[in-house]
Amino acid sequence: MDISVTGASGSRQSTSAPGFLSTARGRLTLTLLCAVAFLDFVDASIVNIALPDIRSELDFSVQELQWVPSAYLLTYGGFMLLGGRLADLLGRRRILVTGTVVIGLSSLIGGFAGNAEVLIGARLTQGVGAALMLPAALSILTTTFEEGPERHTALGVWAGVGGLASAVGVFLGGVLTEGPGWRWVLFVNPLACVLVLPAVYALIPGDRRRARFANFDVVGSVLGTGGMLLLVYALVEAPDQGWGAARTIGEFVGAFVLIAAFVVNEQRNPDPLLPLSIFRIKGLAAANITGLIAFAGLLAMFFFLTLYMQNVLGYTPMQTGAAYLPLCLGVAVAAGISSQLLTRTGTRPVVVVGALVASAGLYLLSRIPVDGSYLADLLPGLMIVSFGLGAVFVGVTTAANAGVPAGEAGLAAALLNASQQVGSALGLAIFAAIATSHSRHLMETNSPVPEALTSGFQRALLTGSVFLVAAALIALRTGNTRGDDGRRTA
Repeated sequence: MDISVTGASGSRQSTSAPGFLSTARGRLTLTLLCAVAFLDFVDASIVNIALPDIRSELDFSVQELQWVPSAYLLTYGGFMLLGGRLADLLGRRRILVTGTVVIGLSSLIGGFAGNAEVLIGARLTQGVGAALMLPAALSILTTTFEEGPERHTALGVWAGVGGLASAVGVFLGGVLTEGPGWRWVLFVNPLACVLVLPAVYALIPGDRRRARFANFDVVGSVLGTGGMLLLVYALVEAPDQGWGAARTIGEFVGAFVLIAAFVVNEQRNPDPLLPLSIFRIKGLAAANITGLIAFAGLLAMFFFLTLYMQNVLGYTPMQTGAAYLPLCLGVAVAAGISSQLLTRTGTRPVVVVGALVASAGLYLLSRIPVDGSYLADLLPGLMIVSFGLGAVFVGVTTAANAGVPAGEAGLAAALLNASQQVGSALGLAIFAAIATSHSRHLMETNSPVPEALTSGFQRALLTGSVFLVAAALIALRTGNTRGDDGRRTA
């Protein structure tokens, strides 16, 4: 199998040739791929501030409302592995274009939704589109830019954009909701897709189909996707159903059975959806687990701080979104510094230190008071978290893609992003259960609502801090990718 690295022009790169990233076309290609990442990541958070308006206009019940953000997360995580493997086998540009079209059309339908069912259906379909787009884009990046400093820089920019997107999504959600209205939270996607599609054809070379559909692992696709969908669904529903409820236990058992059957099928299938040999790459599994645990702690932060600012401090959607702007700047700075450090220290120190810094920031945020102020109680913690978040994004993304053969780049990208999505669902489910249980207990003992809510948020954020310490410990087992050849060291 030819696994040589090719540039966007389709020509083979050699170590003696000038870096593709140093060319105008290379920089435009990286900008395009980062725009795709931004579009997918921002869709996970941009609707959160619009939820009260959505509930009012479309007459959502409280239980239905959680599915506006969760529906996207469900199919995004559930179909990620399938999307990555389709990109490897059927052509990365082809799958990227397909996902972009799906995102654009589903967002347009969601923006015109007249009832809850149509909007939730549109969000489910958006998640499928993102699951096709993101691993295809990341695998194009890792096979376009030569391994070593050039790829470290490209991955640093990519990871910085990913870290920014969650915070920027909250800000944009506030601006659009208070401005033209919540429907524009969805209408911006078709406009973005119209700009992305011509750029994809102009900058990304078409790649040949690597497999015939007759050889496609249909059984593995059904088992793997079904298992992931059921797992994410169980995590999303567990706080409402109860962790000890028979239905919750049954869903987790069902997910475990499907995933176990998937692993058995992959061991026996000559053309598996997930070649298990990929886990022989040193440190790859540890990098993905680190990402899962770290994202569980980090991304739930936006959920709880947004609730704190709006329900306790009385911030408007616009004010809440603006509160995250310094964090966006911090993530961008940290990502740039971290990408430069990779060739000097390797990925492992960057991830470990980043996770510990982010843990310290979350611990500081877990001390938010009922009568808190932005400058004294939110901004310091947000800035500390931003530096850790940027480092973790860059380090984990690089470590999870280093040393992967070009023919499995989409699979590696899908594994990383699937672990991040499962981590997000896991963190939100666990932390929401902790916060809700504690707040409810305090309210039952006649504590004022603001005090009860704040105390629940404090516990959730403190638990997130503990998760980041655990991620730092797991990161000690990752490969230490460093040097000009991207090699892994013990």
